[in-house]
Amino acid sequence: MSNTYSIIKTGGKQYVAEKGAKLRIEKLAGDFKEGDTVTFDEVLLTADNGKYTVGSPLVSGSKVSAKILEITKDPKIVVLRYRAKSRYHKKNGHKQPKFVVEIQ
Repeated sequence: MSNTYSIIKTGGKQYVAEKGAKLRIEKLAGDFKEGDTVTFDEVLLTADNGKYTVGSPLVSGSKVSAKILEITKDPKIVVLRYRAKSRYHKKNGHKQPKFVVEIQ
């Protein structure tokens, strides 16, 4: 980890965001395409050469921008429902959409 980084919150998860890092995050609401720039407003902590700013809960006035490199999906998860002795079974699959972003 470098000396300058931030901790951001998106999609119910927290990520360490440092310049040039590539993150695989949950799909964001809205109409985005590859090459677009997104801004994360929910910054929980910033670190700058040993000087830390901790938000309560968010650091005011702090933003992190990122460029969308790829819009992809996770590998398929198989959801299987089965009840014994009743001839009941259902099989469904799901691929969770993801964004691959590079922190600017």
